[in-house]
Amino acid sequence: MFQTAMINSGKLAGKTILVTGASRGIGQAIAEKCAKDGANIVVAAKTAQPHAKLPGTIHSVAERINALGGKSLACVVDVRDESNVQSAVEQAVKTFGGIDILVNNASAISLTGTEITTMKKYDLMHQVNVRGTYMMTQKCLPYLRQAKNPHILNISPPLIMKSIWFQNHVAYTMSKYGMSMCVLGMAEEFRDARIAVNALWPKTAIATAAVEMLGGESMVNQSRKPDIMADAAYVILGKDSGSYSGNFAVDEEVLVDVGVKDFDQYAHKPGAKLIPDFFLDSPEAEALVHKHERNMKQGSKSPSSSGDASSLTDTPESVINEMQSMISPEIVKDVGKVFLFELSGDHSGTFYLDLKHGTAGKGHPDGSSDVTMKLSGSDFVNMVRGKLNSTTAFMSGKLKIEGDMFVAMKLEKLMKKIQKSKL
Repeated sequence: MFQTAMINSGKLAGKTILVTGASRGIGQAIAEKCAKDGANIVVAAKTAQPHAKLPGTIHSVAERINALGGKSLACVVDVRDESNVQSAVEQAVKTFGGIDILVNNASAISLTGTEITTMKKYDLMHQVNVRGTYMMTQKCLPYLRQAKNPHILNISPPLIMKSIWFQNHVAYTMSKYGMSMCVLGMAEEFRDARIAVNALWPKTAIATAAVEMLGGESMVNQSRKPDIMADAAYVILGKDSGSYSGNFAVDEEVLVDVGVKDFDQYAHKPGAKLIPDFFLDSPEAEALVHKHERNMKQGSKSPSSSGDASSLTDTPESVINEMQSMISPEIVKDVGKVFLFELSGDHSGTFYLDLKHGTAGKGHPDGSSDVTMKLSGSDFVNMVRGKLNSTTAFMSGKLKIEGDMFVAMKLEKLMKKIQKSKL
């Protein structure tokens, strides 16, 4: 039994594993973990040349795989393109003689509401997440049927039909649940062929490039490293494909089952309070669901705030003034967006933060805003002060965002600066 760390056993030696979205993040971590066993890894992703804002390419990951003891094949693959997918599968078979395992990790995300999700973004998420998973699986199936102990692993969440996981980003949730529906159906479809089809999802936020874009350094520090997903995937891919299929696994639970006890090793910042991931019925998520349901039953248009507005020593006006005083050329350059805050409750009002021109105040900005954030006045103050996590506020329905959540969460940098000034 493993006690503290997930040790490689060598059981994947010589296996050919195709991993989509493997140029960074969770896909890269899974590829490198399997490479330590001496596996053949097909690094299937779009990034062939270095990206200005994102780390890693298929070639840099391929070099890492070779250095770790595996064998690599770097393939430029857009999972939306059937010819790309077919070519990658054929190259894998020609190079390594077959395909034993498929990891459908490639994913597109836009945490936006229905009115502002463009059809281009909708199509991207559904083409990458659902269609890409379905098509890659379809093209690999003839070779998986010939493999010994074949596995398909989708990085997708359990199918929990609760409105809280849909209400703020219907299009994204539909696309990720589409990947999970592939697991639900294909596990039974291919059970007689002994091809395992499972899903894996993180219990907490994972420190990837997407999370950094979403919530900045603050959210990264409250996340776990991709290593925890890689270790959990490694456990699943080593199981008997004929007896372990159709499961919606959670990384921490998988590792607890094999005796891992030290989870602080996976923390990006050991000791930090971790943010629960979307789509899971964790105690934290359950509390948010119950609060949301109570608000809905009470007919509340604005969920109750996290503190008593009448007892605030700060006001939205004072917070906005402080935010304005801390706007720097660096922040304007990094963010470059205009935010509108529509606040309700005892401290109601409309405020703006213009990080294109470096101004802030009460009322509306000159010109249009890029993101509108709706919440109570007290929650706004508590969020800026660090007493209310913005991601938790969004998940619980306390914070409504009209616009791209990636842009909205860029405020974390300025809020962090204000919080430090109060220490």
